[in-house]
Amino acid sequence: MRSLLVSLLALAMAAAPEAPAASPTLTIAQLQYGGGGDWYANPSGLPNLLNAIRTRTGIPVSTTPGRVKITDPQLWTYPYLYMTGHGNVHFTDEEVKLLRQYLDGGGFLHADDNYGMDESFRREIKRIYPDAPLTELPRDHPIYHAFYDFPRGLPKIHKHDGKPAQGFGIFHDGRMVVFYSYQSDLGNGWEDPQTYNDPPELHEAALRMGVNLFVYALSQVAR
Repeated sequence: MRSLLVSLLALAMAAAPEAPAASPTLTIAQLQYGGGGDWYANPSGLPNLLNAIRTRTGIPVSTTPGRVKITDPQLWTYPYLYMTGHGNVHFTDEEVKLLRQYLDGGGFLHADDNYGMDESFRREIKRIYPDAPLTELPRDHPIYHAFYDFPRGLPKIHKHDGKPAQGFGIFHDGRMVVFYSYQSDLGNGWEDPQTYNDPPELHEAALRMGVNLFVYALSQVAR
């Protein structure tokens, strides 16, 4: 497994032909978007997830996440974008065009509804992929078995409306370019345990699912 993951790492680092010559260490970049939503939510979440990826899979990811706007040239150096928040999401016309180019060119976006982002995210992602709807993934989809097994699909971390957790994907040319975790709140589960006083099993489930997402996203680079 480790040799496969290192091979995928090399592919991911070469996946953005428009990247500057000096690319940052492989990491997850948190997407800064406009519209009024708190894009910066869950500050301890991504560092904890990166630590889990590094120690459990052997992939030499950075200890710190990136932060990037869609219009930043460094967007192209990150194979994995993460976005979350509680409020409104809005992309400019230029951002819609650039994000589509990034995703079609090999990038991956994980959108994590932090209870309040759902309506605006669905609206904005439809502007980017008007002919590719969000499709709920079956429980046997490889994303739920990429490193750890989740036979019941996406884990439910926080209660919110009491609805079941759902994982949705958008596909382009046979490759998943967007994963949307809804009614799950993975990002909260990644945070330091004392932040929400989550029981250890939920913290662990969130981290395991996050590892799966990263491993799966890198595997898509090889397609």
